Amino acid sequence: MIALSPRLKAAAQLCRQGVTICDVGTDHAYLACWLAQNGAKQVIASDVRDGPLEAARRTVEQQGVKNVALVKSDGLERIDFADDVIIAGMGGELIARIIAGCRFLSEDTRFILQPMTKAEILRRELYSGGFEIIEERIAREGKRLYTVMLVKYTGNRRQPDEIFCRCGKITDPEMLRYIAEKLQKNAAGMEKSERTDDEPQSAEFRRLAEEILARAAEFEQH
Repeated sequence: MIALSPRLKAAAQLCRQGVTICDVGTDHAYLACWLAQNGAKQVIASDVRDGPLEAARRTVEQQGVKNVALVKSDGLERIDFADDVIIAGMGGELIARIIAGCRFLSEDTRFILQPMTKAEILRRELYSGGFEIIEERIAREGKRLYTVMLVKYTGNRRQPDEIFCRCGKITDPEMLRYIAEKLQKNAAGMEKSERTDDEPQSAEFRRLAEEILARAAEFEQH
């Protein structure tokens, strides 16, 4: 049995049992094989490069799983259908682009997304594209914290405010403080540069950080 990293385990746990799952950017297919061994009907393991697909093929053979199909695809370009789609370990902007190219979109499709960076951009693009975040979970790896989102398509396009873009549906105080600290560091960097055109952005980052810290304190009390 394959042991997953905390962020991949958090993503895997949001998948439904007995359905077809697509693991986009499968790399070595560790996640795909784990899903195949833990209740998935079928797993489509896709990657855009030949090297990772060859490594994925070796993993599939070593694990002896029969319900994993390997597909060379740029994102979801060559994927015809999946009930659940996992996109983990990529930047938020790239994840948003991949989802925008989905050809089998319906309100029954679920997306499990784990952005490494730019989660705020991903949330904004999701809501403006007619998606909704159902749940967010937190995964810790070393000193870094990651969010894992469970998302569905509703067709209702909205423009979320900046606080939602930064925090989404996160209620974990530690993660909220982590987000606030990053904003404070960005603000400090801008202030150190002494560029006057950075001043409004730096002030906005500090305002957002204070609001997020207040939210963290509020959740800590409950």
